Amino acid sequence: MRTQMKDPDAVDRLVLLTGPSGAGRSTALKALEDLGFEAIDNMPITLVSRLISQPLDRPLALVLDPRNRDFSVNGLLALVEEMASSPRFEFDLVYLDCPVRDLIQRYSETRRSHPLSQNGTPREGIELEARLLQPVRLRADVLIETGSMTPHDLRAHIRSLFGVSREDGLRVHVESFSYKRGIPAGVDLVFDCRFLNNPHWQPDLRAGDGRDQNVADFILADTRFAGFFDRVHDLVASLLPEYAQEGKAQLSIGFGCTGGQHRSVATAEKLSNALAQGGWRVSKRHRELERIAARVAAEKNE
Repeated sequence: MRTQMKDPDAVDRLVLLTGPSGAGRSTALKALEDLGFEAIDNMPITLVSRLISQPLDRPLALVLDPRNRDFSVNGLLALVEEMASSPRFEFDLVYLDCPVRDLIQRYSETRRSHPLSQNGTPREGIELEARLLQPVRLRADVLIETGSMTPHDLRAHIRSLFGVSREDGLRVHVESFSYKRGIPAGVDLVFDCRFLNNPHWQPDLRAGDGRDQNVADFILADTRFAGFFDRVHDLVASLLPEYAQEGKAQLSIGFGCTGGQHRSVATAEKLSNALAQGGWRVSKRHRELERIAARVAAEKNE
């Protein structure tokens, strides 16, 4: 039963989650529930307007996806525009995406049938769903690529995005990655570290990563590093107050190199520390190192 004590002019927090089946919608919804959101899975689109017609008691997170019989892309996009334009809501459309090959692997491991598959094979349903949801993906406020994430990684990422309200200020997310696997989805600023001396070609450094002091020292000793880093830091530091003034909730910064283990990691670590020392709230992620750690853990469990 909804309380009538809340100021009717107060802004309500509302998050809509969608994306292909198997990409992590349930995990993300549970993470939001743990953060204090009222969480509703597989909500019929036609019931959303009635649900939000009164002020909300607490933040609300809804999963809307093609499993429901009344789902339509046009209906979802119309609902999104209605809520995004309403002064009542602090609103985000979150799209959880995942490469087809990873979704096929996940369905193979769980032996589940895809809800949109007609002949029982996951690929047909996965590819159909991706085509169906493409316009929604393009409209998303927050795009999360979950192919390289474990459930733990996704929960941590959701906490970094939604663990505090926008009134608490801009959040900065710094991520390292390998260009071999592509630029992470949703990154606002990308910096290429491949021109720096590569520790991969040093036998005593190859097995380490950019968090190791001897690896970081090697990278920072490159005569080009200081000028590069200072310019990046000055640029980011000058932009952050402007983004905060405009009400941006999060700025995502990516550093890439060939393997995503040395140069990009060391640079991401250094910038994260510098921004944190400057008073900004910073989260960080090393995408390729997470993949290596997950693979090693899986091998140990075999």
